[in-house]
Amino acid sequence: MNMNTLLILLQINVADSAATVVEEGTEQMSLSFLDLAMKGGWIMIPILLLSVIAIYIFVDRYIAIKNVSKDESPFMDQIKQYIHDGKISEAMSVCKAKEGPVARMIEKGINQIGRPLNDINASIENVGKQEIYKLEKGLPTLATTAGAAPMIGFLGTVIGMIRAFYDMATISGGNINVAVLSNGIYTAMVTTVAGLIVGIVAYFAYNILVARVEKVVFNLESSSSQFMDLLKEPASK
Repeated sequence: MNMNTLLILLQINVADSAATVVEEGTEQMSLSFLDLAMKGGWIMIPILLLSVIAIYIFVDRYIAIKNVSKDESPFMDQIKQYIHDGKISEAMSVCKAKEGPVARMIEKGINQIGRPLNDINASIENVGKQEIYKLEKGLPTLATTAGAAPMIGFLGTVIGMIRAFYDMATISGGNINVAVLSNGIYTAMVTTVAGLIVGIVAYFAYNILVARVEKVVFNLESSSSQFMDLLKEPASK
């Protein structure tokens, strides 16, 4: 066996050993994280439930808001052309064929054509408010999660410290013993970290959704204004 072959075999053995160490380290780390979460005790259950609720609301609302955040300029141009040409029924058919809050608002406005402009505007605004209410469904719960998760974590901290002092007083006879205090300290620290993580994530998720809803509101107001200006044009001629 020559020197080159020997070096290649050594490199392969070293690589295999390193991969084994990395896999073992990863497994130990994952187990340690799980064990660490278990140290938080029963207080981790409501925190976990809040995290699931926050993720569900964010994904659900993000998809719903994204679906109605499309550019409505082609739709509004089509409506303008039909109304200018006096094709009210065609404009109504376009609104019914299209999904989204803008189409439902314009459809309501077209249904009110012939009534005073103030009444038409009020009807459109009512539909817009209903659409925004649908989009904001779940956001108050997400905001509550952002505030409640850290508070529950702090509750776990208090419970953990009480447990630590109780164990120190009853088990160790008043002597400071790290092994005796470890369970209470684990509960205190783990629940605090878990609550803060869930609260911070929920807080950012809430603000992201609010920003996107505000963008939708702006688009609705813009489309409503365009439609009302369209109705005012014949009156000004």
